[in-house]
Amino acid sequence: MSIYISYETDIALDIPDPDDLITKVIAEALAYESCPFEAEVNVTIADDAEIHRINREFRGIDKTTDVLSFPALEFDTPGVFSVAEKGGDTFAAECFNPDTGELMLGDMIISADRVKAQAQEYGHSELRELAFLTAHSMFHLFGYDHETPEEAEVMEARQEAVLAKLGIGR
Repeated sequence: MSIYISYETDIALDIPDPDDLITKVIAEALAYESCPFEAEVNVTIADDAEIHRINREFRGIDKTTDVLSFPALEFDTPGVFSVAEKGGDTFAAECFNPDTGELMLGDMIISADRVKAQAQEYGHSELRELAFLTAHSMFHLFGYDHETPEEAEVMEARQEAVLAKLGIGR
């Protein structure tokens, strides 16, 4: 598993080791979904201004948000990884990093400003908020969404299961 974490902000989170937390949440999400491949995920920690810019540029939404997810795969069914094997060698070459052989799941961008604000708003720690946003983004990278109440219920249950497994409660 390769997780590349970059910081595009100087905002310090009140978390002993955010990189370790992010890594643990990603690993647990992969295990929860029974991903049959070694995987690669890119994580950027940004500020509100940067995530606002990215949201406007790539999604046409002119406002800030807490997390953005850019999946590398289009799942036919959320969490069913056979999509990576579909279409023969050409498709497989596009899904897997040629240097590592890892499945490239995509990118997530998390706003450090939102981690701090939402932790305070919801009355829990920044650690819990960062873990939640990481889990949330991972399930988007697995093809889940929350456009309907039914989709939201499925996604929320998965996120909470991952956090519970790590002992991260509300």
